[in-house]
Amino acid sequence: MTGVAVVGAHSPSAARAAGPDPAAALTIRRIAPEELEPTAALLVDAYGSDYSIDERYRQVLLDVRTRARDHETWVAVDAEDGSLLGTVTTGRPGELITPIGRPGELDFRLLGVAPSARRRGVGRALTQHVLRLAWERGASAVVMNSGGQMHPAHRLYESLGFEVLTERVRVSGDGHVSLAFGITLPQPGRP
Repeated sequence: MTGVAVVGAHSPSAARAAGPDPAAALTIRRIAPEELEPTAALLVDAYGSDYSIDERYRQVLLDVRTRARDHETWVAVDAEDGSLLGTVTTGRPGELITPIGRPGELDFRLLGVAPSARRRGVGRALTQHVLRLAWERGASAVVMNSGGQMHPAHRLYESLGFEVLTERVRVSGDGHVSLAFGITLPQPGRP
């Protein structure tokens, strides 16, 4: 992968990726059936509170049931009271879920944090969870796309060592820019 930081156990990027441990205050696990609708509402609230979303994209956000059935949808919940804080979807081992993913990579999408849970490290913890999954599965890299206007998300990804993959940036027919971000992971057994 061109232009992507390598995260190894002793690299500066790994230290950035590790950061403070926000996971101490939350639990990340697979979504439960009773959380499908609340997670859909969380995503609409998370994306709609900062960005203008059209009805087509709103329907994509609401379709948590299909993503949970076809992929792996994860939720972050408060470790003390169990409240839903955020969510992200990854592919099952060896499967891709976005057009920007390539064989051997782990891709993710629709990372969302409840507006009331922002500034608690939830987005960072969910992204670090995805990085751990990728490492455990032996993926060569982690990739995702993000709307061109989602600057806070871009800052988070860049702080964890992700870089823009210019060769995978997409522009839709209506001019919507979808940036691609990625980070290369060292292979197990290699420094």
